[in-house]
Amino acid sequence: MRELQLVDTHLHLEELEEPDEAILAAAAAGVTRLITMGTDLVSSRGAIALAERSSGVFAAVGHHGATTSSPDFGRLEELVEHPRVVAVGEVGIDGPFGGTPVDRQAEWFDGACALARRHALPVCVHVRDSAPEVEAVIARHPGLTGVIHYFSLDWEWASRFLALGMHISFAGLTTRALRHDLREVAKRCPGDRLLLETDSPFGTPKGRRGPNQPAFLVDTARLVAELRGISLEELAAMELKNAKLLFTKLV
Repeated sequence: MRELQLVDTHLHLEELEEPDEAILAAAAAGVTRLITMGTDLVSSRGAIALAERSSGVFAAVGHHGATTSSPDFGRLEELVEHPRVVAVGEVGIDGPFGGTPVDRQAEWFDGACALARRHALPVCVHVRDSAPEVEAVIARHPGLTGVIHYFSLDWEWASRFLALGMHISFAGLTTRALRHDLREVAKRCPGDRLLLETDSPFGTPKGRRGPNQPAFLVDTARLVAELRGISLEELAAMELKNAKLLFTKLV
């Protein structure tokens, strides 16, 4: 059996009670690389600090649509040049739940996409009741690369985001037996566009208790492998290749 080298492409390490223990447990489970997200300037700096002290951790810097304060793109532009920053994220639109009007969130997301393009980085995109708005912003940035994180939509929307060059990331939600539409996407997603994540400490997979952990990524990976009719090892190798091609600063 080949050693697993799964990539947790989206999580919030600093929101875990014991991030260092979570990193060690993840590595023991075969989750060898983690990309921890920033949701504002402070957490983006925190993500970089975590990446600086652990070789398996990488950072993304961004401004979440749910944040009520405006982004400081000047400071974020400085942070994206850090060698451990592999993406602009978490960014996107939180729909009516964000506490900020959707049109304003769309402006922020547009600025984040422009930032990513200037630095040849992918975006890690949050979509919550906002797929048409997110699609419209991405379409304004030809050549933009990225991933729709914690994918929860149907195949029609998957196809539309794939057509824009996005990857699709599957999380613990896929393990819910009643999510037939999402499992269909996991089956049909092109092999070279498939990624995995935990979104820890959120989105705990079925059968687990407590806050989500990066080690639990194996649960989602195993289910997705079964849906696609391949081994866990084959899926892990596929996902690692995809992650390295998308996040070009990932090593």
